[in-house]
Amino acid sequence: MFSAGAFQMSAEIRLPEIIGDGMVMQRQASVNIWGEATENATIIISTSWNDRTYTAECDADGHWITGIDTPEAGMTPQSITISEIPAGAGHSLKKAVSSVSVGNILIGEVWFCSGQSNMEMPLDGFWDCPVEGSAEEIAMSGRMKGIRMVNIPKTGAVVPQERVSGKWVVSSPENTRWFSATAYYFARMLHDVLGIPVGIINCSWGGSAIEGWLPENILSDYDDIDCDLQVPEDGNWQASTPMIMFNGMLHPLRHYTVKGICWYQGESNVGRHGTYSDRLQTMVSTWRNLWGQENLPFYIVEIAPYRYGGDGTAGARLREAQFRASRMIPDCGIVCTNDLVYPYESDQIHPCRKEEVGKRLAYMALNRTYGFSDIDCEGPVFREMRTEGDEVLLYFDNDRAGFSPWNGIEGFEIAGEDRVFHPASASIMPGKKCVKVRSDEVKAPVAVRYCFKDFCPGNLTGARNLPAYPFRTDDW
Repeated sequence: MFSAGAFQMSAEIRLPEIIGDGMVMQRQASVNIWGEATENATIIISTSWNDRTYTAECDADGHWITGIDTPEAGMTPQSITISEIPAGAGHSLKKAVSSVSVGNILIGEVWFCSGQSNMEMPLDGFWDCPVEGSAEEIAMSGRMKGIRMVNIPKTGAVVPQERVSGKWVVSSPENTRWFSATAYYFARMLHDVLGIPVGIINCSWGGSAIEGWLPENILSDYDDIDCDLQVPEDGNWQASTPMIMFNGMLHPLRHYTVKGICWYQGESNVGRHGTYSDRLQTMVSTWRNLWGQENLPFYIVEIAPYRYGGDGTAGARLREAQFRASRMIPDCGIVCTNDLVYPYESDQIHPCRKEEVGKRLAYMALNRTYGFSDIDCEGPVFREMRTEGDEVLLYFDNDRAGFSPWNGIEGFEIAGEDRVFHPASASIMPGKKCVKVRSDEVKAPVAVRYCFKDFCPGNLTGARNLPAYPFRTDDW
């Protein structure tokens, strides 16, 4: 059942809160509009941008949904009017018994941004965790009238819901301070390059594991997940609880037409890297099925360097699982963040450099979704190694412009048959498009690692200073 408290109301027509004043609708698409009215009534929708009308029939429970065609993007505010005609009264608007209008709509690009706290983290920052450059960004954000965002509140549920709160607001100092910093910088870059409005649905929950964003019918097949949930007496769900984000936050938004998805999550799955890659692939497939878009772009943010404890490689193994998934999921990519931390942030799981994260997501979207092939979006990716005596030569994909810096490369380790890794020196081989690695401690090298630790920021970059992805050549 729909709850009236979460809907805009005018007589009998009830709309989900996300379909409201100030929203951004995906340009040049068949965009879903849905809601609730009187059972078996006819719904007629008219738009301000053309002379067409669209109809939908309410089912026996009063639910209805239909698609409406949107125009090219623009900053001119648009509106839609939704009218209800009783069952058996035909399609004449003169017989409408109720209507509701939604105004100040912009047509542009809409992206769904989800994950845990590093996606949730607002420009205003968290306690003891500021966002670098946020004072100026918030102060200047009123210029970005084409950027709008809706924050979906943390809403857990045992069964899939049809409604969730969340209202669209425009970029301004009073609003932008609460926007996801990563998502805002992503939107700002798209807005600047494309020159059109950008809407962001921020659907994040700090501390959530990937299992929280999967449905029960999938989780029930996982031996390590208990789906027998009890609703907390105080209503405060633990972030680690499986399926509650999917049910309470994601499922109600599945009809909202979006261009793509940005995903910044993984910290809460560190230590369970063995299952992460498969579950991320399953989640992406599940979400695409929900939206009815099998090629919906999905872009991942690599979890940042952070000391998780243990043997010091748990975070690295989760990043490896993220990267592996990105290569196995169609229409997917991953942005590297290995270089976007300061030394003092080794025990700070919310690093402050969110602007670069958002921009790198935007580079990937611009390149792969919008066709800007001259915008690079990936740094060097390890391809193969060759040994020459006590040296190793490493070759990479995405090497069109060579590497940087020429000397003083940090982050490499090398091991022999004893599987003991030692810090290694690395340098660029001029004209050969490879990196030479060696250590005086290893005379017969068999394996190399680059930044394969929880906290090991590296400095190897490729074209336009995009960082090399952490990797290892071994499977130990």
